[in-house]
Amino acid sequence: MSESTEPAGPGGLTTGEVARRLGVAPTTVRTWDQRYGLGPDRHTGGRHRRWTPADVARLERMCALTATGIPPAEAARLARETPAPASAPPSVLPRRAPAPQAAPASRAGSGLRLGDARQECKGIARAALRLDAAALDRLLLDAIREHGLVAAWTEVIVPTLQAVGRKWESSGERYVEVEHFLSWHVSGALRRAAPDTAPDRPGASVVLACVPGDNHTLALEVLSAALAQRGIPVRMFGGALPVESLIAAVRRTGPAAVALWAQSRATASRPLAQHVAAMEWGVRGARRSPLVLTLGPGWSGRPAPGTARPHGLADAVQALEGLATR
Repeated sequence: MSESTEPAGPGGLTTGEVARRLGVAPTTVRTWDQRYGLGPDRHTGGRHRRWTPADVARLERMCALTATGIPPAEAARLARETPAPASAPPSVLPRRAPAPQAAPASRAGSGLRLGDARQECKGIARAALRLDAAALDRLLLDAIREHGLVAAWTEVIVPTLQAVGRKWESSGERYVEVEHFLSWHVSGALRRAAPDTAPDRPGASVVLACVPGDNHTLALEVLSAALAQRGIPVRMFGGALPVESLIAAVRRTGPAAVALWAQSRATASRPLAQHVAAMEWGVRGARRSPLVLTLGPGWSGRPAPGTARPHGLADAVQALEGLATR
């Protein structure tokens, strides 16, 4: 989900804003504060905590360390002991673009700002806020059938998830249950819309996984379903796959491609992506390596050497379809 368009206040970021920047749950940030002492250095008046760039840099170190397999308690100790830059530059916490002022945002009868989003978004938002499971399932499947998996994800589901995220960020972190409820039903709808897994074909399968420390699986579930529709064999490993397990999976399956999702820059490991891209198998003289696709906002910037970065899921589907059908 994209971040709120509301710029950070002069006192720093809220816990919800920090969690979204790091790609973790707000409860994780609070747990790290309470259990390991990784909270803000300064406190402001009132009940809301505010995080400075130095505070967030410490949490980013915590994310990076735990992603390598270091136990949380040890990672927290190292994060506290590692000195932050003398003056944390503003780029540590990039300011968010100001919200457009041209026209008042539409509200889905529920307080969710959806702007000029498709009508389906508003119906899905209402069902999610009512926690109406039957209606939500029906509306999600209708959107997928009408627009196709990738377009429904990009134009209907993502804007609704973003609106729910903005809602709990601006409401003292209420409505978290709505976001979890909606995400669960989106996952279920994707599974129901996907055909049976295509039979394996040597050298034609695609491995899908989140990098260690990342559990944002929904976009990969869309990609998995879209590839299954095209008869491409997929091996989906979901969230936070440990490094050793990822390497073992690639060696055992000999895939045509590996797609790695990273929601946060703190978890996006360029050395890991390059290591997977350099893996080889097969007989001497005819050895093969996988195409590695780096997906998700965590990989922003130039692609890691030896990897490719599609512009979106549609581009990823096109690239993988062409590769797997050679």
